[in-house]
Amino acid sequence: MKDKAPRKSEIAVIGGTGLESLLESVEKIRVGTPYGLPPRLSVGEIRGRTIVFLPRHGRGHSLPPHKINYRANIYSLHKMGVKRIIATNAVGAINLDFKPGDLIIPHDLVDFTKQRPLTFYDDAPVTHVDFSEPYCPEVREVLIQKAREIVDPVWDQAVYACTEGPRYGTPAEIRMLRALGCDVVGMTGIPEAALARELGMCYASLCFVSNMAAGISDRITSREVVETSQVVGSNIHKILIEAIPCLPKARRCSCGSSIRESRMGEAKRC
Repeated sequence: MKDKAPRKSEIAVIGGTGLESLLESVEKIRVGTPYGLPPRLSVGEIRGRTIVFLPRHGRGHSLPPHKINYRANIYSLHKMGVKRIIATNAVGAINLDFKPGDLIIPHDLVDFTKQRPLTFYDDAPVTHVDFSEPYCPEVREVLIQKAREIVDPVWDQAVYACTEGPRYGTPAEIRMLRALGCDVVGMTGIPEAALARELGMCYASLCFVSNMAAGISDRITSREVVETSQVVGSNIHKILIEAIPCLPKARRCSCGSSIRESRMGEAKRC
């Protein structure tokens, strides 16, 4: 851990342990926040662009999804100067067209979490952030294009359902999610996406189907999830390496400006 000021980065990757191997000239740092201490960040480069990697589940995948300090994670990236976040997520397939190993770039989400702090704005000014387009269209476009150059199939229309975890769903819960129009289910996409929007950061998710959801497959095991992630891991690495340099340096989306239109009271910086 270094004492000097870390390099700033406009792009972040959030994912599982091991993705830091994407980076060159890596520097490990700690970033304190008003919400606690996130996992140690890795700052490095991909084809000349400075990237910060955040291991969502901590060192050695030690944090279950319902115990992750999402506010500290996202705020630490904000302090690093991040403007765009690409998250990687393992999901269970609800849509019967999807199969284990498929890549999904969701366009919408539904929140079924129960006990997570969901906002930076618990106090005045009252803030209602627009979430009509929860995933940044600009980042999604680049991910879709680069993913399709590397793998097939890539699904670019999918509704992500986020549940509390850490258990997997029941067959009845999965039938309910399907009836509500959800295509995949995971445990980490919320509140990440909403918190990023509250701080004006772009956020998009590169998901992979690790298993068929409960009631579709006979049984779900963590071993199955890990084995699938190992199979698709190299393709995810390739996609990120190709996509990140293609993100335009100037943002043309509305992700960064939406917070200015969300406050009911006197404007105040988060």
